[in-house]
Amino acid sequence: MKKILFAGAGVLALGLGTAHSAEVQLRVLETTDIHVHIVDYDYYKDAPSVAVGLARTATLIKEARKEATNSLLIDNGDLIQGNPLGDYMAKERGLKKGEVHPVFKAMNLLKYDVGNLGNHEFNYGLDFLTETLNDAAFPYISSNVFIDDGDNDPSNDKSAFNPYIILDREVVDTEGNKHKIKVGVIGFLPPQITQWDEANLKGKLVTHDIVDTAKRYVPEMKEKGADVIIAVPHSGLSDVTPQGRDENATYHLSKVEGLDAILFGHAHAVFPSETYKDIAGVDIEKGTINGVAATMPGFWGSHLGLVDLTLDVDDNGNWKVIDSTGSTRGIYKRDGRKKHPLVKADQTIVDAVKHEHEETIEFMRKAVGTTSAPINSFFALVQDDPSIQIVTNAQKWYVEKLIKGTEYDGIPVLSAGAPFKAGGRGGADYYTNIPTGEIALKNVADLYIYPNTLRAVLLNGAQVREWLEMSAGAFNQIDKKNDGEQSLLNPDFPSYNFDVIDGVEYNVDLTQPARYNKEGQVVNSDSHRIIDMTYQGKPLDMDAQFIVATNNYRAHGGGNFPALDGTTVIIQAPDENRTVLANYIFDQKKIDPSADKNWGFAPIKEGVNVTFETTPSAKDILGSKDIISYVGEGKDGFGKYQISFE
Repeated sequence: MKKILFAGAGVLALGLGTAHSAEVQLRVLETTDIHVHIVDYDYYKDAPSVAVGLARTATLIKEARKEATNSLLIDNGDLIQGNPLGDYMAKERGLKKGEVHPVFKAMNLLKYDVGNLGNHEFNYGLDFLTETLNDAAFPYISSNVFIDDGDNDPSNDKSAFNPYIILDREVVDTEGNKHKIKVGVIGFLPPQITQWDEANLKGKLVTHDIVDTAKRYVPEMKEKGADVIIAVPHSGLSDVTPQGRDENATYHLSKVEGLDAILFGHAHAVFPSETYKDIAGVDIEKGTINGVAATMPGFWGSHLGLVDLTLDVDDNGNWKVIDSTGSTRGIYKRDGRKKHPLVKADQTIVDAVKHEHEETIEFMRKAVGTTSAPINSFFALVQDDPSIQIVTNAQKWYVEKLIKGTEYDGIPVLSAGAPFKAGGRGGADYYTNIPTGEIALKNVADLYIYPNTLRAVLLNGAQVREWLEMSAGAFNQIDKKNDGEQSLLNPDFPSYNFDVIDGVEYNVDLTQPARYNKEGQVVNSDSHRIIDMTYQGKPLDMDAQFIVATNNYRAHGGGNFPALDGTTVIIQAPDENRTVLANYIFDQKKIDPSADKNWGFAPIKEGVNVTFETTPSAKDILGSKDIISYVGEGKDGFGKYQISFE
């Protein structure tokens, strides 16, 4: 394994001063989940975008710094993967020794103080990660990632990266006097990286629980003189009871004694916001979680996070946080469907990555085939859909070739796919929409936006059904006795966890409660939403074996699906799912993307009024005999539609 050992907390010196009793304002700025969105450009639409890009966030950073006498800038990971520029650098162009990755060309100009690793940093392997991090002009941290020493004894594990860093800084108080201060910054990432990226990390790295790791290191940071401690978890906010090794551990992390601020991410959401107002201990007006100031600034550069700390220092140089707030600032605002820019892009950032940006655009315009019909994901969450069908067809084609002549030859192959671009937090324009005609690489990447690698699992019919039961959590329960308007889609269920499995036929009974919660726990053991399951026209044999094509994220536990924990994997393919898709289109030359309608909703005879939201553009493709009808404008630029179950 190429060098990844950066263990041992570092100390950066930046000036001295004298103790003086006074008040100090310290502003801590955060970016997170940039996912290689450096330029304000949508590579899938091949057009500029006002809603993405560190180049625009950079303008907010510079403004926020001017307002503050003392500030720090920290990035919270998921930086080097996530759009075609990231894939181009890792898979096509490559990064030679001594070359600077474009993300760090930009970030070095902004003079970041610290970077934390996210889960997607490991998608391209450790060698590429190491070569990329060499380009950063600032230190990187991650406290709950350790070298795998193979002894199954976590107590003697050695850190793979600096778990934390203590920055020596000079600050100026409100009276103009200078002081020394030690700011400790500790980073965390989801322990699940060893499952999600098993092919890259098995036998190399192990991970520990986020909260347990904090309890270990925070006292150590205090002992080493940290006056202020900032936690940087690449982890979302949920107040569910901890299960151990939790992916979204920020809420419980906030209860660890000694933390003065939390900069979090991973969830692609904004904190403080109304989304979190009902969680006990959360103050969205002040921007605190259990009294600790916190921020989560969206994704793709959409926001800048700010934590403002008011510090008091006594004559002996002892520091105390006496007030704190968390907030965010956006690069755009929404007015219905329109997105209005609030800032301009920083041209120095745009110029820094101009060459790689233009190369990526040229690469993504290459054609791989043609489609005989439009491909869109407008209704992917409510009916069988061509944007999923083309992916599942490609995966099935690939796996059937792989098993030919092996012990698995003859076992039926099913294929699972999900709509990755289906509105949600991405907004009313966040949908796949490919017209009839040429399909380019940018369209392939639009259909499959993640760099997952293909996996196949061996399951029985009962396990396939449970997989679909978990997926059916995407829908709210419909009360057939309620004649008022009812919402179909569960807003807390991410579209990428709504798996459709092609090769079997089934209906979803919406009048039943969800069998599973989002943590994968059975909460209604007597409930079955998945009914009328058949295979080749006959009732599904629950004991029969099936091979299901999927991706590494799902096969190794992503989304908490039953029977998908890595133990059922029989094929670990070297190819990415979207490479499989591109090769399938290239092989077929011309494709018919029409959906085979293998699933649908069970009838509800009571004539309920059930609605959902998708892009307003979807109304233009509705036919007179469609079970879906356009109702009118929805929220935040979406359109509202009604669906019939008769």
